[in-house]
Amino acid sequence: MTMATTFAHEHAGGYSGPAAKRIITGYGFWIFLLSDMVMFACFFATYAVLVGQTAGGPSGAELFDLRSVAIETACLLASSFTCGLATIAAEARSKIWFQAAMAVTCVLGLSFLGLEAREFAALVARGAGPTRSAFLSAFFTLVGCHGLHVSAGILWLLTMMAQVVAKGFRADIQRRILCFALFWHALDIIWVAVFTIVYLMAGAA
Repeated sequence: MTMATTFAHEHAGGYSGPAAKRIITGYGFWIFLLSDMVMFACFFATYAVLVGQTAGGPSGAELFDLRSVAIETACLLASSFTCGLATIAAEARSKIWFQAAMAVTCVLGLSFLGLEAREFAALVARGAGPTRSAFLSAFFTLVGCHGLHVSAGILWLLTMMAQVVAKGFRADIQRRILCFALFWHALDIIWVAVFTIVYLMAGAA
């Protein structure tokens, strides 16, 4: 095959070249998220095994305030919506709307963490800390690990806001915004599972 034939073949769709960095980055980050999902699946399995091991102490139905947890859930789900708006603003290269949407996402995320911290403090004050029973150890580990992920996400969010101010919507920053959005939406999916399995099922018990 001559060089001219090879060139024509490649440009006719036979060879499209390497994938764009945005696609490679997104694919690689999905692999990371899947590994994170596996870790949370292990925590869920542990919680399912230990949920009845209260050592004579209070159960989830006696401890959890579903109204407060519902507000937490609403804050996190709303933050997912504003995170999506920030992604759209980044695609449109609108700094004002991007910063506004990210700021609202940050406030909602901090509200979620504040309510969760208040819940943990109230449980500890009632003598229901993580050392009280195997059930509470599993609960604090699962919910606390998710809270740590949200905290890391907020730090990442603030970093992205600063980078857009300093450097604008460069291609590498756009890729980081994409990864952040995937991470934040994944946290919402995990929290829906936490809310259902940990809180709602305890309330129904």
